Amino acid sequence: MKKNTFPKSLKKGDKIAVISPAGSVESSQLEKGIEMIKARGFEPVLGKHLYSKFSNGYNYAGTEAERIQDINWALNDSEIAAVWASRGGYGCQHLVQHLSLKGFTKDPKWYIGYSDNTVIQSYLLKKGFASIHGQTIKTSSFGVIEEGYDGIFDIIKGKVPTYNLLLHQFNKKGSVKGELVGGNLALIYALLGTQYSFDFKEKILFIEDIGENFYALDRMIMSLELAGVFHKISGLIIGGMTNMGDEKENKEYGESFDEFAYQLISERISRYMFPTAFGFPNGHIKDNRPLIIGGIIKMKVGTNVKIEFLKS
Repeated sequence: MKKNTFPKSLKKGDKIAVISPAGSVESSQLEKGIEMIKARGFEPVLGKHLYSKFSNGYNYAGTEAERIQDINWALNDSEIAAVWASRGGYGCQHLVQHLSLKGFTKDPKWYIGYSDNTVIQSYLLKKGFASIHGQTIKTSSFGVIEEGYDGIFDIIKGKVPTYNLLLHQFNKKGSVKGELVGGNLALIYALLGTQYSFDFKEKILFIEDIGENFYALDRMIMSLELAGVFHKISGLIIGGMTNMGDEKENKEYGESFDEFAYQLISERISRYMFPTAFGFPNGHIKDNRPLIIGGIIKMKVGTNVKIEFLKS
């Protein structure tokens, strides 16, 4: 089984670049995250356009050119040891055709983010590099537990996680070992048929999402089925499905693990026999634990669920 490259572990004093590859942010929204980096013994280095703004039907963190400049600087600067996205939103698809890994391939570094950052993580994985699907620097309105950030710092310092989950009614029992791919479902769906899509063959797929009508969720799952994804994967993990369905559109974030969304997914994959674990704590939720995209995991689904990452 091919192993993707894990970047080298960080040590105290290493520099972590903070960039905004998608939606815009205010400095006040990043203060706690930046102070946290300092408190953990690392040096945050802010991208030139971290707080830039450009509106063209959506509030982006600068123009495409500015966001491309920042991400390519962060990925390739030899003084930078890791890259942490300020937030997701929308906009990473604008960058992917223009990414350069000239310096990165010589000195790989962890890329940390989730949501729209799934696009960047898919690109890196196509090139053979693992990344961290975990909380961004901006803390969402529903908050993030400290353990979510603890897990990220553990990974960048060289420790891989093991997770134990409770039994869920929609789980499918079984054991599997394989490479983890995926992230935000809407972005996985958006990349289907492009050269930047994940390779799903014999992989374990992770999905999470937020704010989608149930018909849109069904459409995305159907598209994965029509693309043959469920014939290819060897396992499936479902994370947060937050604020799903039109009846919640005008309300604050609903349940982290929407049971109707889970039921819909379960029904769509009912004819497939791969091990399936519902309720993983990752996504647009308060309890957002990091996953290593491109990492090799052993997953056992029985009376409970154990997901164990293996060292690269």
